[in-house]
Amino acid sequence: MTEHDARALSALLTYDEQGLIPAVIQQYDTGEVLMVAYMNAESVERTIETGYTWFWSRSRQKYWQKGESSGNVQHVREIRYDCDEDTLLVLVDQVGAGACHTGERTCFYRTLGEADPAAVPPSLGTVLEGLGAVLEQRKRDLPEGSYTAALLSGPQDKLLKKIAEEAGEVIIAARDRDTGQLTYEAADLLYHLLVVLTREGVTLSDLAAELESRRG
Repeated sequence: MTEHDARALSALLTYDEQGLIPAVIQQYDTGEVLMVAYMNAESVERTIETGYTWFWSRSRQKYWQKGESSGNVQHVREIRYDCDEDTLLVLVDQVGAGACHTGERTCFYRTLGEADPAAVPPSLGTVLEGLGAVLEQRKRDLPEGSYTAALLSGPQDKLLKKIAEEAGEVIIAARDRDTGQLTYEAADLLYHLLVVLTREGVTLSDLAAELESRRG
């Protein structure tokens, strides 16, 4: 997209008296809210032009690209704006460990007061995204003593045999109609399957795209 086009789109928005507009950043495929930051007209235009999120820092009074130094960049998939044209919803594909400077996947990792664990069960997509980020980190760092790192860097046959073993456990649990054991074994199988996907360079986005292509 050209600079002229980006400027024209930015002009559709309503900025506050400081020239800012809040932007909610959301993982495009899971709906997970990653962070909230502010943009001005220039950072909106940079975001549109580059395909990566750019913000305006109110404390430092400067532009910054998310993940510019850490590598945890955000690929923009879609930018939406609300009915009042004064708030953005930016759908992204978060790269790396996560969006929060603390190292957490999302900036919203704390709960105010006591949370009821059963009130909002985690979605499978959110859990898989978090696990996928951890696996990518293990693949990069290969920490000593890590079982996952050993699977990622050791003989491929060992990992593939482990998948066959876990698949067999799933079959047995399903045959026995033991739902508790089936859930446990399915989680083991899914974990090891994600490990082999990570090892071979297949991402969750690749998997999601393939499944989406088969729908209907």
